[in-house]
Amino acid sequence: MKKKYIIWTVLLLSVLLSGCGQTKGLNPKSPVTITLWHNFGGQMQATMDEQIGEFNATIGKEKGVIVSVTSISSSAALQEKLTMIARGDPGAPEMPDITTCYPATAMLLADKGLLAPMDGYFTDAELMDYLPRFLEEGRLPDGKLYVFPFAKSTEVLFLNQTLFERFSSATGVTADSLATFEGIADAATQYYRWTDQQTPDISNDGKAFYTADSFFNLAQVGMEQMGTSLFDGEKLRLNTPEFEQIWNTILEPAVRGGYAIYDGYSSDLSKTGDILCSTGSTAGVLFYGEEITYPNNTKEAVEYAILPYPTFEGGKRIAIQRGGGLAVAKSTPEKEKAATLFLKWFTAPEQNMRFVASTGYLPVTGRAFTDHMEREISENSNPNIQRLLRTAITVHEEYDFYIPPVFDGFNTISASFEASFLAITEQRREQYMESLKTMEPDGAFERAANGALKEFIARQTEGR
Repeated sequence: MKKKYIIWTVLLLSVLLSGCGQTKGLNPKSPVTITLWHNFGGQMQATMDEQIGEFNATIGKEKGVIVSVTSISSSAALQEKLTMIARGDPGAPEMPDITTCYPATAMLLADKGLLAPMDGYFTDAELMDYLPRFLEEGRLPDGKLYVFPFAKSTEVLFLNQTLFERFSSATGVTADSLATFEGIADAATQYYRWTDQQTPDISNDGKAFYTADSFFNLAQVGMEQMGTSLFDGEKLRLNTPEFEQIWNTILEPAVRGGYAIYDGYSSDLSKTGDILCSTGSTAGVLFYGEEITYPNNTKEAVEYAILPYPTFEGGKRIAIQRGGGLAVAKSTPEKEKAATLFLKWFTAPEQNMRFVASTGYLPVTGRAFTDHMEREISENSNPNIQRLLRTAITVHEEYDFYIPPVFDGFNTISASFEASFLAITEQRREQYMESLKTMEPDGAFERAANGALKEFIARQTEGR
């Protein structure tokens, strides 16, 4: 009898313990509401709202899940709110069930036990279809997947094809030469000279050809293309031949006037015809329309070409990987399962392609590229999106992605780098223009460029 009692006790405990490890099923008769924060405002909000509404009316209704958007804010504001939550600041808002999030912020939240790793909610077969580099970025140092990819971006070259063809016909410079940063630098010098010659009564009034949304990104990717890194741990590596090559390539056209020195988005200058091309995020495609407005308020219809990210001569085809992902709060098994259901639905090729094709992001699965991309290109009504998706195929097939490092001081370093570059190039540009009053252009440039790299390195070393 005693033996029988022990056996039944063991069996009962086994059942109870096994039940503790199971996730309670969702129930459509008693739906679970999950809150969502995201940073897709403006033109992108309608797309996000439409797809969330579709989820709620279909699979969400069927399974018993309701997604409720409780905050839409800028990326910076959203990350700041999440940081407040991680720090436990007084007045911090309640953690949402799902949020768009960057790895650096996710690390703060995960360290406080506020995020649920996604690995256990996806089978190996399901994860196999997601692009490996996109998944890799969402894994934190403990190896677990906390930031799930749903829409990534990279940087491309936006080119005003209409204006460029006039320049090309007059000078012989072709779009093929823009495949390298050295080629862009040469084209910029020629463009400044060509536009300057169109007003012979006014000297040195040529126009800028190119700018970058982020020269810091350009430097990071450029170093990777040349087989090295801009970083040594959490510090910049600037005393290298590779960085000197990057610096020399971008400094000269900036000082001579071929590059715009501008603290803002390059699309602003593109809209007014003040530049012909720029490197920036694919998500910026929505800011490039079909006409430009000149400073005198006259308008002109234009077409854009969207080309893969340039390389430095001799470098590998590497582009930056940008964009955050979706993070799920650690809560109840029901809510975590409900959140994961939304992630799976939203990143499935059909839904994911509808989102990225109206926002300028890249799809996150291999099947989206192979089975859905061509159809989306043929059916999309926005010619710039069509060109972007065509270029996305090339990038997917021929490029590797660079993932920036994650550490506390990264944003500070980025801001310092960008501010120092703009300040030095602007000051050296002014010095160059002043020297032209008494010197030939080459001599004026040599004087202006002298010591510029040394000054830049000193500023970064001193944290200015």
